[in-house]
Amino acid sequence: MAEERSDTGVKSVQVALDIIEAVAASETEVGVSELASRLGLTKATVFRHLKTLVERNYLVQNSRTTRYRLGIQCHLLGQISSNRVDLLSASEEAATLLRDETGQSVVVSAVRMSGLVVLATHLGPSPLQIGERPGSELSLYGSAQGRVAVAFSRKPLLAQVKRQKKEPFTPHTITEWPDLETKFRETYERGWADAPEELLLGLNALAAPIFDDTADCIGAIAIVGSIQHVPYDPDPGLVSLLLAAAERISIKLGFNPPVSVRRHSC
Repeated sequence: MAEERSDTGVKSVQVALDIIEAVAASETEVGVSELASRLGLTKATVFRHLKTLVERNYLVQNSRTTRYRLGIQCHLLGQISSNRVDLLSASEEAATLLRDETGQSVVVSAVRMSGLVVLATHLGPSPLQIGERPGSELSLYGSAQGRVAVAFSRKPLLAQVKRQKKEPFTPHTITEWPDLETKFRETYERGWADAPEELLLGLNALAAPIFDDTADCIGAIAIVGSIQHVPYDPDPGLVSLLLAAAERISIKLGFNPPVSVRRHSC
């Protein structure tokens, strides 16, 4: 790999990725000189990229040997990617059934520190198509899915929300911390969450947690519809169908419902 790449733009990203791949391919920790030789780059170029990758936790430098290995961020990305693929495939049948049972759109999302990322939206039969676009991110404080994640995930999401600047999405969005704490606690106690007209006027969502084989909440399944069909005081039958779908997905992921789920109280 010749030293033709500039240290700017896309080529700089290519160098960073080459370095990560070279470190990952090595059976032992690797040094600057070895990486430079292997990639056909100068040591100065490699060192600049290594410094940034260490700062972002993609690589770790051994303080004793000064050599490098993969960092926690690489491991986390791999785990998140694996979880998302498993969650997507495990939820397909239950989410489709829930959509058909309720006549409403059903959204499956994965938990991450900044919010929930939408993996799939199963649109209901209504001419008015309601649902979140796959790949979009949902708020931890202003969405039903976010409240489920904060209440049930082992990630330190409660502290994350407390630090966040909480802007209202609509006049109904709850942003005051004491009120949010109450909502998170209520979600934990009843096992599901709602957020009527908090993300978008006229819409509501009901969300339930999805657990993996370690009893950690890794995602949420939600019914999304107009206030007319998913009202402020939702039909208990709708909630029961939602919880049953969440349980079916969790069981597919290895969760054992009879086992007591350890949840963080708010």
